[in-house]
Amino acid sequence: MGQTAKKIGIIGGGQLAWMMAAGAKTLDLSLIIQTPEQSDPAVAIADHVVFGAVADADTTAILAKHCDVISFENEFIDLPALQLLEKQGTQFYPQLSCLEPLLDKYDQRLYCQSLGLPSPKFVALNSKADLPQLETSVATVGFPLALKTRRHGYDGQGTFILQDLDSVKATWAKLGYQPILLEAFVAFERELAVMVARSQTGEIALYPVVESQQIDQVCRRVIAPADVGDPVCQQVAHIATTLLTQLGVIGMFGIELFLTADDRVLINEIAPRTHNSGHYTLDACVTSQFEQQLRAVSGLSLGSSDLKCSQALMINLLGFESSTSNYREQRAALAALPNAQVYWYGKGESRPGRKLGHVTVTCDRVHTRDQLNQLIHQIEALWYPESP
Repeated sequence: MGQTAKKIGIIGGGQLAWMMAAGAKTLDLSLIIQTPEQSDPAVAIADHVVFGAVADADTTAILAKHCDVISFENEFIDLPALQLLEKQGTQFYPQLSCLEPLLDKYDQRLYCQSLGLPSPKFVALNSKADLPQLETSVATVGFPLALKTRRHGYDGQGTFILQDLDSVKATWAKLGYQPILLEAFVAFERELAVMVARSQTGEIALYPVVESQQIDQVCRRVIAPADVGDPVCQQVAHIATTLLTQLGVIGMFGIELFLTADDRVLINEIAPRTHNSGHYTLDACVTSQFEQQLRAVSGLSLGSSDLKCSQALMINLLGFESSTSNYREQRAALAALPNAQVYWYGKGESRPGRKLGHVTVTCDRVHTRDQLNQLIHQIEALWYPESP
């Protein structure tokens, strides 16, 4: 392993880059951010900003001149254009060869299948030319099914749970017959997630398995650790370590999973970066996911991924209206809760479903499900006008 990289370039300037600030300070690293807007959250914490679209490789070429290594806050990149930069000597972590099988959801499914990792039944359609085989493809996975756009979907965007053939036809037409993935809907008992990092020496740090609760396919809550037995944790550990080891990747991954009623774990989606389901690590773990990513890509050894409390609850503060309010009173009420930490991303505009911040409550004992639900209701009642 070579010298430690000190200047870390990050493509993307949203809240995931913004939350790297504390880790960068701890490790004495500089953050140079590529992002399109002056108002993007990470602009406030960056040592230097190169303004330009995330997928603009010309901007990335300028970024490369300012840093030792480049990592990612999101995956909405122009991979072929970055590969040209890599050939000219720019170092990317995760490596572009590791991102290649993951950026398209169909490629991601095929890659996991090639490793023998469990996924729902799936089939891909590429363009309107595949319309005649739509019925056969649908029959392969059955109803209900999940129709997913293959690139650029997040927070439930580009994912549709459908019950009949007419809905599939109408939805695909509305999407302009772009490449899609059809997947068998998993009647899951719970949704799980895990963060995992791999260093330049092949060391792996596995975080606790967490439960994530979605509303309208957007993550609303994370409970750490998930209330699951060792056999489930072992399945998750096998998936995570196999994936990162086989890729030979350097960086931080978030893996979303389904848990079935008979305790089988299936892969939902893989994010080759820090992830919403790992925000709890800022307050509840020895090393946050953000510091861990910086450790991995800079060539440092990984930090401990252990919990430093008995339990933690993270709740996303999602927009529920179109507004430019900064919700100061609600944030103060949340911050006043015992053991609560509020993170406000500084976005100038609220709209329904937009991630504006999150709150984490650390617990010195393990709560029952009923006690957790009461705590969730108490927190959400302070934020949402009508708490579900």
